[in-house]
Amino acid sequence: MSNTHSIISTAKQTIELESKAILNLSSLVNDDFADAVNLMYNAKGRIIITGIGKSAIIATKIVATLNSTGTPSIFMHAADAIHGDLGLILQDDVVICISKSGNTPEIKVLVPLIKNAGNKMIAITGNKDSFLGLQADFVLNAYVEKEACPNNLAPTTSTTAQLVLGDALAVCLLELRGFSSKDFAKYHPGGALGKKLYLRVHDISSINQKPKVSLNTGIKQVIVEITEKMLGVTAVVEEDKIIGIITDGDLRRMLTKVDDFSKLTAKDIMSENPKRIDVNAMAVEAMDVMETYGISQILVEDNGKFAGVVHVHDLIREGII
Repeated sequence: MSNTHSIISTAKQTIELESKAILNLSSLVNDDFADAVNLMYNAKGRIIITGIGKSAIIATKIVATLNSTGTPSIFMHAADAIHGDLGLILQDDVVICISKSGNTPEIKVLVPLIKNAGNKMIAITGNKDSFLGLQADFVLNAYVEKEACPNNLAPTTSTTAQLVLGDALAVCLLELRGFSSKDFAKYHPGGALGKKLYLRVHDISSINQKPKVSLNTGIKQVIVEITEKMLGVTAVVEEDKIIGIITDGDLRRMLTKVDDFSKLTAKDIMSENPKRIDVNAMAVEAMDVMETYGISQILVEDNGKFAGVVHVHDLIREGII
């Protein structure tokens, strides 16, 4: 029990310490930050982000975030850079160098090489008076009072601060570019997130069968249609216009009310004016309608004509739900 209490206490102290450090970052954001964002926004080349140790790991994450939000970026490890990878940097590229101390040996070797090549350089450092801070064109101050590590050694709070500044850069650039959800979808075509952004109703309904009956179709044939098309539903149409819908539930309710249903037709048990969605709507919109009205299927229209069915299981299969 005491061990549990100690673990929870340490975890809370770590979170509180880092959260205070992050909050303090906002007071360190100045004109250099705005100038750095404008430099990146107007850059004709790419953003090269470099660092060493834990800062290099943070650099890779910032690169990923920038790439996914419309700012072409490349990671270059500081140690590899001074052993041949400097060729990554082209004339119009902007370099971001990340270092807590700003005085590591690799940084001291790398920075003059970047400066001599004429590339603009942005520093993310906890020491603006360091070698890196004094050499950079713009300095983003990532100062933290202490690491969460009890020995004040392991990069913890400092790397969190670097990460937050990277996110702040990405979000500012995203807004300057007017980066929309459609743009985001272009860079995230895979997985559930991408599908929510680009998958349309047609992409699902076109794969499914299209169960439909007319107003005067007998109940037996209605049951056959629902069973064969395996969507638990059929549209009732007239000249390809949706008139109603019959679900498995409608059939069960019919059986509880009628002893002889041999003479019944679709129009006798259908539900009129069913929920429907346009074929070009986003699949996530179909999910919203289903959730709002507590239904498992929705009929699809194309220019006012019946075009298919989307079932909740389709959305689950695609990862939308």
